Amino acid sequence: MARVAVLVLAVLTALLAAAAVWLGGQGRDAQARADDREAALRAASTHAMNLLSLNHETVDADVHRILTSSTGAARAAYEAAADELVRTTRKNKVVQEGVVRAAGLESLSGGGARALVVADVVIRWDGSDEAPQERFYRWRMELSKVQGVWLVAKAEQVT
Repeated sequence: MARVAVLVLAVLTALLAAAAVWLGGQGRDAQARADDREAALRAASTHAMNLLSLNHETVDADVHRILTSSTGAARAAYEAAADELVRTTRKNKVVQEGVVRAAGLESLSGGGARALVVADVVIRWDGSDEAPQERFYRWRMELSKVQGVWLVAKAEQVT
């Protein structure tokens, strides 16, 4: 009888240990997914701010931030347009100040995500009497996880 009780106790202990390991793994997986969602959303919001925050006095660093937060076709397009953007921003003494109003994930799977970002920008021109302009942007951004970092691979404006 004592052997049976010890055997039952050992089996129960093993089952409890297995359940604890399984539950711990589930918790870690859920936390990893939540962390990934947050990181992808933060990357999309940061990229939007990078696109909207330009200043003729810091435009080289501003463009560098745009390139750093992008990858693939998006990065290639920004690289192709960078010289003209720098030249125009300096020539017109542009100062853009953006703000992200909202952002949310449409999907997340593996190393890809899709986010929706709503942002506004105020554009002014140093030394100009022209009134500042407000513009409103809505993007769908496709993100890719590259070496553990979420980057924007495509940013398209939506209405």
